Amino acid sequence: MPIAEGHKTVVMGLGYIGLPTAALIARSGIETVGVDVNPDVVETVNQGRVHLEEVDLDGLVRGVVERGHLRASLTPEPADAFIIAVPTPLGEGQAPDIGYVLDAARTIAPVLAPGNLVILESTSPVGTTEQVCAAIAKARPDLAVPGHCDGNADIFVAYCPERVLPGRILVELVDNDRCIGGITPRCARRAMTFYRGFVRGACVTTTARNAELVKLVENSFRDVNIAFANELSIIADGMDIDVWDVIALANRHPRVNILQPGPGVGGHCIAVDPWFIVHGDPDNSRIIRTAREVNLAKTEHVVARARALIAQLPDDSEIALFGLAFKANIDDFRESPAVEIAAALAREYGARIAIVEPFARELPAVLAAAGARLVALDDALDTAQAIVLLVDHEVFRSVPLDERRDKMVYDTRGLWPDQPLRSDWTERRQGGAR
Repeated sequence: MPIAEGHKTVVMGLGYIGLPTAALIARSGIETVGVDVNPDVVETVNQGRVHLEEVDLDGLVRGVVERGHLRASLTPEPADAFIIAVPTPLGEGQAPDIGYVLDAARTIAPVLAPGNLVILESTSPVGTTEQVCAAIAKARPDLAVPGHCDGNADIFVAYCPERVLPGRILVELVDNDRCIGGITPRCARRAMTFYRGFVRGACVTTTARNAELVKLVENSFRDVNIAFANELSIIADGMDIDVWDVIALANRHPRVNILQPGPGVGGHCIAVDPWFIVHGDPDNSRIIRTAREVNLAKTEHVVARARALIAQLPDDSEIALFGLAFKANIDDFRESPAVEIAAALAREYGARIAIVEPFARELPAVLAAAGARLVALDDALDTAQAIVLLVDHEVFRSVPLDERRDKMVYDTRGLWPDQPLRSDWTERRQGGAR
């Protein structure tokens, strides 16, 4: 049955996907309870505030909390629909860790009732939704769980991954198409009806295993294509060729569309999801594995090039690193190559490293411990002798040539095409990145 007035939804996990999803469902007039293990997150949301940076999310959360449609809790409660949106990090040996997902399934199991819908949204290796069913069936032998019973099940279980871009999460949660995989066709149809209550994009049904692989394939496709651009940037660097010009000219071919290279790949999706496929079939995922290795090596390449720049400076000079986020104009540092690069340089050069990150109030612990300093953009432009641009935040685009003409610059994002060559620093824009 569709979500409607009087229905109730529980969202497990109030992170970058869970909180926006909960707020959007609540905006539809549905009583929504967001559950998180962090008491500070629960308190923040119940005050109508947010703990993460995302366009328009603060206003939306404030509104639905004030209207009584959204509240947060440390524990789940009976509801009509349950969404699991918890982290799925990499464990030892780049193996996917679905422990949080299974913990969430076991946590909601005691409050499940016949007719309930359970949807897993967390990016997961193939077969995870089936393991969710197994965990619920073990905890609730009194319930007929799909895949663990004869005939029709008492509850519905499906997998529906998010496919959103940070900075546009609220828009894309509503407008993007949804791939909905059910443990059974009935499960898929029930989940499709649920999403149609607040999603404008097409809702397409398939099996749970198909949907799980679809999510991994989408991000692995991007990782492979970024790896081509990053490998090309290293080749161009060694040949003293401007990779940005090469890509721009190559993309004039009607069937060529090379992505922009960068200092690596970050975020919880593209930098992580390909390993889920590699772990699932290591013998046949050769291109996917190689792409991951190329993108990781690009980060090492940037560290080496930055060291070469710093070696040409006086020992007491300041080096400003611009940006820590994994992409522009957000505060998300998960798997960020910029953080990895900054940490490597801070461990070597200590207080000489000044960090400019407009979306941070304090430095990550790994950087603070190494002696790096968080400074304002204007202060860095006044005092730094060199700039390593790692993230193409819009505010950095506003820095004119006059403010950086006398500095040694390593632009890894191609943000400043007007930066002149220096006789003592032959790096131009090779190895740059977006």
